[in-house]
Amino acid sequence: MAVAALAGCAVGPNFTTPAAPDVSGYTPERLARETESSTGPAAHAQVLFPGRDLPGEWWRLFRSKPLTSLVGKALAANPDLQAAQAALRVARENFRAQQGLLFPSVDANFTPTRQKVTDDAFGNTVDPQIYNLFTGQLNVSYVPDVFGGTRRSIESLEALAETQRFQLEATYLTLLSNLAGAAVQEASLRSQIMATQSIVKIESDLLDIVHRQRDLGQLAEADVAAQEAALAQAEQALPPLEKQLAQQRDLITALIGSLPSQEPKEKFELWAMELPRDLPVSLPSKLVEQRPDVRQAEANLHSASALIGVAIANRLPNVTLTANLGTAPFSIDKMFTPGYGFWSIAGSVTQPIFHGGQLMHQQRAAEAAFDQAAAQYRSTVVTAFQNVADALRALQSDAVALKKAVDGEAAAAKSLNITRDRLRLGDIGILALLPVQQTYQQALITLVQARAARYADTVALYQALGGGWWNRIDVAPEKPVIDFPQ
Repeated sequence: MAVAALAGCAVGPNFTTPAAPDVSGYTPERLARETESSTGPAAHAQVLFPGRDLPGEWWRLFRSKPLTSLVGKALAANPDLQAAQAALRVARENFRAQQGLLFPSVDANFTPTRQKVTDDAFGNTVDPQIYNLFTGQLNVSYVPDVFGGTRRSIESLEALAETQRFQLEATYLTLLSNLAGAAVQEASLRSQIMATQSIVKIESDLLDIVHRQRDLGQLAEADVAAQEAALAQAEQALPPLEKQLAQQRDLITALIGSLPSQEPKEKFELWAMELPRDLPVSLPSKLVEQRPDVRQAEANLHSASALIGVAIANRLPNVTLTANLGTAPFSIDKMFTPGYGFWSIAGSVTQPIFHGGQLMHQQRAAEAAFDQAAAQYRSTVVTAFQNVADALRALQSDAVALKKAVDGEAAAAKSLNITRDRLRLGDIGILALLPVQQTYQQALITLVQARAARYADTVALYQALGGGWWNRIDVAPEKPVIDFPQ
């Protein structure tokens, strides 16, 4: 039976990695290799390089020392990352524990007994008998894995360990992407606050002009009230932006594993961040190997496949071998003296015959779970390709939007300057200036948001492509712990 166990094949399907989608691109049309460019910060063209590999530390491409500093703090103290690391250790130890079922279990037992026996227990003995008995024995039990059920169970647990490994990589990628995105959002909010403060200054200067013209009798009190309302409206935009900035700082503080009162000293400004010019775009055939969520779904599929083999093996004969070797002397000094030893060897075979359909339905449930995991894998792949396509389209649109925003802000600023000069000369009234002011305010905020969008969607592209975890230098390459017989 031991020879049969070693030579036997594991029942159930042998898992094969699903093939990558047979597509050559992420979008129906061929996207331009280079985005639009314009003038000003973050306005240069970005160039796509199909097939280029991603760096493991992609956030360094933004040339932001504060971001690099916070990444180091987050990797050291983020509790979600630490929880994912612990979950991986749990999964690996469970896998290694299950491997022990491939070997015999050996237990040693020692039982000292002192006993009193009276009456006829020793054959008409008058006086009670008191004696000691020292029993030492070695128990050996072995369940040969004849049909591979144990091996399939171990295979499933190894796949679950891989699931946790890629869950860790997904947590790592999500953390870094969220941190980079939060840094971009903070920089955007700071720029929007500065732009709003500039607008408030313009409105305040115009109010001074209106006051002087009213004093000269050129404008009515209603015109003054209109400009005061415009100034108040501009000032009302500041508190919401300041609230968002404070909440964004809280988010960044939480991402690095600190409490809100322990806010880091690092701050972010758009002008202090560099927009990467050259962007890698992985080939579609490589994306399924790079995305942690896809690899996690693949590992889940592998685990479900192995559990089918476990369910099948549970319906087949189960062989158990046991052996017991020991000694039972009446004094401890004779533990290893000949004549007190005993031994036994036994074997049993159990074939399930009737369990009310339980084993059959458990196998069908395992097969259905595999179908479910396969569908979830396909869904994850579809989402991965969608993410990349969305990011690529966003980069193209962001560049066009920024170019339009630059032109729009320049035109609005020119119109405001001309209208303000005309107001100062008394050529027009305040009502003619108000819509021009509102147009410039919106154009200035739109310009800031357009610049920030290019940074944010660049981060989204790196995240969608998998984040380069395979090129990380802080984690050594891992090797499979065991190869399963097919």
